[in-house]
Amino acid sequence: MARTTPDSIVDPVIESDLGRKPYAPIVDGDSYLHARAQDYDYWDDQRGPGPRLMAADTLQGDDVRNEADEKLGELAHIMIDVPTGRVAYGVLAVGGFLTIGQKLFAIPWSALRLDPANHCFRLSVSKERLARAEGFDQDAWPAMADRQWAESLHEYYEARPYWD
Repeated sequence: MARTTPDSIVDPVIESDLGRKPYAPIVDGDSYLHARAQDYDYWDDQRGPGPRLMAADTLQGDDVRNEADEKLGELAHIMIDVPTGRVAYGVLAVGGFLTIGQKLFAIPWSALRLDPANHCFRLSVSKERLARAEGFDQDAWPAMADRQWAESLHEYYEARPYWD
């Protein structure tokens, strides 16, 4: 039997232009899979899909904002480490128009936090620090499977590597 979660912990439905979506409390990338059982019942079968298990395309296009509530960009892609099945990166798209002139940034998934109340992700980085980060364009992606590149990226965003 699924445990009832108090309304003060879970905002059951957030309205969006895509319809009604269920969400759970804000959780950071590192603790997302390890949320405390007393706060949220992982196997709650009364709520439909999400927020623990969601189609990637429901998250793509969501805003990414920093702690100062400045919009940094939008989540353009979700990159999966296929052999392990883990989400490795979110690709943040900044600027441009209809992908023309966009700058892309690989963001370690563990650096992103879901903010269901505001229907966005949070990234603890200033606009200035993001502007100094290594970015790429749609036609020149980095070698994301290169361990040295991945370690450097996780270090820059002070994020725990997904392979640990």
